[in-house]
Amino acid sequence: MGLYLLRRLGLAVPTLLGVTVVVFALIRLIPGDPARLILGLQASEDEVARLRVELGLDRPLYVQYARFFARLVRGDLGYSAVTREPVIGEIGSRLPATVQLAVSSIVLATLVGMAAGILSAARQYSALDYLVMTVALFGVSLPVFWLGLMLMLLFSVYLNWLPAGGYGTPAHLVLPTVALAAFSVAIIARMTRSSLLEVFNQDYIRTARAKGLHGRVVILRHALKNALIPVITVIGLQFGALLGGAILTETVFAWPGMGRLLVSAITARDYAVVQGVVLVFAGLFTLVNLAVDVLYAYVDPRIHYG
Repeated sequence: MGLYLLRRLGLAVPTLLGVTVVVFALIRLIPGDPARLILGLQASEDEVARLRVELGLDRPLYVQYARFFARLVRGDLGYSAVTREPVIGEIGSRLPATVQLAVSSIVLATLVGMAAGILSAARQYSALDYLVMTVALFGVSLPVFWLGLMLMLLFSVYLNWLPAGGYGTPAHLVLPTVALAAFSVAIIARMTRSSLLEVFNQDYIRTARAKGLHGRVVILRHALKNALIPVITVIGLQFGALLGGAILTETVFAWPGMGRLLVSAITARDYAVVQGVVLVFAGLFTLVNLAVDVLYAYVDPRIHYG
């Protein structure tokens, strides 16, 4: 297992390197002069030119990338062109809020989604099954920013139960978590249902039922464990999607995470911050995929990593 983990971490290096190249190229295709955006329309051309030299924007792209990569190897993500603060410091101050939101959302999505999927599979073609799948269809279809605004309107404006935005207390976490988790709840519920229905057709499940075991025992002890592999895969993918979806959620609820930092950096053409945030997102997604692979071996003893 240790050798496998080292090999996977080694393979992640070229992936992250490719991410840096793609992000470096795409951010520079966005129209607008970063120096002009930072200084404003009232700045003179000489001031803009000096800032371009200071930021290294007057150099060829391959030279800019070489400088960025050289700093990256040393663990230096550069400095924000707007705040003049180290990028790694700005990310470090925002990362806990994003991780808190993503973890709470994936926990909620996993608990509710798997419970709904199990109930739906156990009552296949019943009214409950149709109700769960209909709700799941709506969950997949609802845009997260629209759902966030509707939750804010209902629970903050009309009922005045929860704060509309901000950060700091458990109450502030409720609405962003629900809005962000809705899509993942639907996906996990549908995958749990389909995976369980496939397992229900196996011979050992029919044998367990023929022995007179209670339906709950058959589902939870025999069927669910063997249906978890695709569900775990979906949960891992959804966690990565939640990190990206947090960009919209954090914007709607004024959540001080990396999503809001990324949006403001893109608006200001703050290249260093954009590159740093996307690289951290890519690194987190890579680690999540690695954790999912490790969980496979614990869930299914037949899986071994040499």
